[in-house]
Amino acid sequence: MKGQRVIVVGGTSGMGRATARAAAARGAEAIAAGRRPVAEREPAAGVRDVVADVTDPASVRALFDAPVDHVLVTASPGRAGPLLEQEPEQARSFLDGKLFGAWLVARYAAPRLRAGGSLTYVTGAAVVRPPSDAATVVAAFAGVEGLTRALALELGPIRVNAIRPGYTDSEMWNGLEPAERTALRERVAAAMPVRRMGAPEDIADAALFLMANPQVTGAILEVSGGETLVDAL
Repeated sequence: MKGQRVIVVGGTSGMGRATARAAAARGAEAIAAGRRPVAEREPAAGVRDVVADVTDPASVRALFDAPVDHVLVTASPGRAGPLLEQEPEQARSFLDGKLFGAWLVARYAAPRLRAGGSLTYVTGAAVVRPPSDAATVVAAFAGVEGLTRALALELGPIRVNAIRPGYTDSEMWNGLEPAERTALRERVAAAMPVRRMGAPEDIADAALFLMANPQVTGAILEVSGGETLVDAL
């Protein structure tokens, strides 16, 4: 990836951060964009941090002010929750952040993508096996996967793909107590055919594959350890 410019929207932590680091390690100019202040981010060698808000059209437009080769979108701003505990504004915040945010990135990134460029989104295995309390999340993920296929046709030869992770051991679980998080890792590992919980680096590997392979577009690449093949946890 030497000489290529890669922007990760949602690159402040977790899967996005891992992808920015991996792209930099392969020689890319890696830019990690997100709402978290730069001073609060863990430094990453070769990664340039910038502030951008995927819910703000002007911010997204400004992010793509120069040619770019590849874009990964992991950002999921907004507040999710069970249907009967949500107000419309709360549900709309997640749909706006995940689905319309994905649209905004495509709108302003596509004109800047160089020949051979790609756009990759991140959804989740919940779109195949919905949990009982996350209808808004599932709807947003399904919308992004539909957008992925539609944009692969509309924006070709720009390639547009999505990654569908399963349980991934990232910052999203930081709210758990240490013992609870250990128990989650053990429960997931016991249930999965691969006998392990996913890591952010697994998603980074998938993202770089999709950036590099010129024959893959309109694909939904599941990286779940076989989560959708087993009984619910």
